[in-house]
Amino acid sequence: MDLKLTGKIALVTGSTAGIGFAIAKSLASEGAHVYVNGRTQERVDAATAAIRSHAAAAKVGGIVADFSGSAGAAAVIAKLPAVDVLVNNVGIFEPKPFAEIPDADWYRLFEINVMSGVRLSRHYLAGMLERNWGSILFISSESGVQIPAEMVHYGMTKTAQIAVARGIAELVAGTGVTVNSILAGPTESEGVGAFVEAMAKQENTSKAEVEKQFFEHVRPSSLLKRFGTVDEVAAMAIYLAGEVSSATNGAALRVDGGVVRAIL
Repeated sequence: MDLKLTGKIALVTGSTAGIGFAIAKSLASEGAHVYVNGRTQERVDAATAAIRSHAAAAKVGGIVADFSGSAGAAAVIAKLPAVDVLVNNVGIFEPKPFAEIPDADWYRLFEINVMSGVRLSRHYLAGMLERNWGSILFISSESGVQIPAEMVHYGMTKTAQIAVARGIAELVAGTGVTVNSILAGPTESEGVGAFVEAMAKQENTSKAEVEKQFFEHVRPSSLLKRFGTVDEVAAMAIYLAGEVSSATNGAALRVDGGVVRAIL
């Protein structure tokens, strides 16, 4: 299927590893001119090199920016004034008991997970509307629907992303711009892999056993019964980024392995 992404300019935040990298790599393979983003030049260079090794003809650039404050979005916008596809993927998580989450942690997660996407979308939307085409994606999570007790502040930011995406979609009704969110389920990204490995070491067991226990006790509603892969999430993102998905707008689409039991 031709997703009609050839020549489109795409920005994927937080894309030096994990879901973001998988999306950036797939966009490049579809012919888009992709900009990878990370916090250090070393990681950005490594990611762009990896994409080029995957697709020799790939058009890929890199932008170093830290979204822990407004300066990150400003730096990206200064280097890349306009895009056709914006994937708001950058995000952080941390398991922590609710009573032990200080105000600073609530603000930190909201700043990175939510405001990064708000700032970039606010800027790039005008150009998309002027060209009457564009795609904005927020990489949210099933945790935005089923708030995890072990990290309430993270779940709050994922719910906020879904709300922001839907709100912007309402603003672009009747245009060629689409705004959607993806509810990823437990995914074997770099961060999750490190967390599972640490848990296995702490409990003196294997990563496979930690994964098994996770889906038995923490996410028992999963139909997949394993961590999803970053490529499985990227497949949905690539579809939504392309012109062929023009009738899908304002949606929160699940790639959650069936964790969310609600029909809608």
